[in-house]
Amino acid sequence: MKIPENLKYTDHDEWVRIEGDTIVVGITDFAQDQLGEIVHVELPSVGKKVELGKVVCEVESVKAVAEIYAPVAGEVVEVNEALEDAAEQINSDPYGAWIYKLKVSGAPGGLLDPAAYKAKIGS
Repeated sequence: MKIPENLKYTDHDEWVRIEGDTIVVGITDFAQDQLGEIVHVELPSVGKKVELGKVVCEVESVKAVAEIYAPVAGEVVEVNEALEDAAEQINSDPYGAWIYKLKVSGAPGGLLDPAAYKAKIGS
């Protein structure tokens, strides 16, 4: 399982890359492995206001539908439209295939460093 050292992680298996007052969010290698073949991503709308810990969008695989949660309050400023036609990119490159970018309006909630995330998933 790949767990890049330059990212933060959530209890819901999202990864977070902080870029100033914006964060980039995707799902981890562990999450995509657990879901199996990803077939669809329901992207959030640009401009959508989100609250810490609330559902932002969903990822659908052949096994299940997984909700993607907001690691911080903010506003969606960009989505990865390439995933609309190629959701499987998340399986092949989970840390390159980001899902959405959020302009931060609140403090992040309980982000994990790589060591804590490894401990959480038992890796």
